[in-house]
Amino acid sequence: MAHRSRLSVILIDCPPDRMDAGVEFWSGALGMRAQHWGNDDDPYAILDGRVGGLTFGLQAVNDEARIHLDIESDDVDAEVRRLEVLGARRKEQVKSWWVMEAPSGHVFCVVGPQSDDVPADANLWES
Repeated sequence: MAHRSRLSVILIDCPPDRMDAGVEFWSGALGMRAQHWGNDDDPYAILDGRVGGLTFGLQAVNDEARIHLDIESDDVDAEVRRLEVLGARRKEQVKSWWVMEAPSGHVFCVVGPQSDDVPADANLWES
């Protein structure tokens, strides 16, 4: 059985006490208005528009400041297994997605489809 995946989101992870400054800076730097920011129940500020077909946003995290990528897949479990073979490791499952760590130490997430584009332009992998 095959599954599809592609890079879909670039997130700037910010400690909560630096999130406002991060949203203000990146919104201004990229000329993109932040959506959804200021809601205590939502740690995300997604910026209007897309950068090279990717969603760009910020996320308040109780961790260090960093940039992380989201890989979307129509089969999260199959994609996680494929990436483990390449040397990634599972760090934490959150709802329906996985926080992973690459062999290089970089954090990324494997998430379900974030758009209708997944089948059209994603890589096809044999599971």
